Amino acid sequence: MKVVKSKKALKEEIHRAKKEGKIIGFVPTMGYLHEGHLSLIREAKKECDYIVVSIFVNPKQFNSEEDLKKYPRDFERDQGLLRQENIDLLFLPEIEEIYPEEPKIYLDIPSLTNKLCGIYRPGHFPGVLLVVLKLFHLVEPHKAYFGKKDYQQYLIIKQMVKDLDLDIDVIGCSLIREESGIALSSRNARLSPNGYSDALLIYRALNIAKKEWQKGERNPENLKEIIKDIVETGALNRVEYVEIVDPNTLESVKEAKEGDLIAVAVYTENVRLIDNIELRGES
Repeated sequence: MKVVKSKKALKEEIHRAKKEGKIIGFVPTMGYLHEGHLSLIREAKKECDYIVVSIFVNPKQFNSEEDLKKYPRDFERDQGLLRQENIDLLFLPEIEEIYPEEPKIYLDIPSLTNKLCGIYRPGHFPGVLLVVLKLFHLVEPHKAYFGKKDYQQYLIIKQMVKDLDLDIDVIGCSLIREESGIALSSRNARLSPNGYSDALLIYRALNIAKKEWQKGERNPENLKEIIKDIVETGALNRVEYVEIVDPNTLESVKEAKEGDLIAVAVYTENVRLIDNIELRGES
């Protein structure tokens, strides 16, 4: 595994790989890697010859300085995990390398960003779009891999690639859970044992709502109320939102149907956790 920190060195390595005719797979991350990230790398390895991972804690997508400071970091551990996965190239830039000066451009897709997390995190998705577009230009991947835990982010990046005619396949990969059912997240590291226990209620609530839907409940408001009530039995939990949306537009639905997405954001001990589940029949 090669580690590069500059855009120049990155470009040189990418140019060499492309000259050799290699299919480049890219997994952008903010580090503090877990099994969810590693699953994206493994998917990339099935389809690509040359795997690039970036680790960059992007300040432009945080809504508060405090949240940015608290974001967990362990670059040495991350590099060890990536070596075990036998990736080809790690891009590990400093902030000044990505943002040598304050960017003047502003990217947004209001029809997708002004919903769900976007309502509560103004500026978050424009910050995501900016850094991902910059990374796409630098890495020039054939395929890029994103987890569907951040389903809204995945959809927004897919739309950006489509609208800007970028020649990149954006691949959405399944949400990965711990054995307990909790969605894997770097933020889980900030939970105390009691917080972790209360956070388990999120997935439990999503499953119960899904079962109610399978039994015939189609009213989104009733399903949302079930989730909110269950999650907030945890003293450390506060629901930010529960929505049932069309998976292509993120528009709220009037009747919950096959393929719709239940998306939630919950604060557990002031740690913001997101999760989602797809409405599917028992088969």
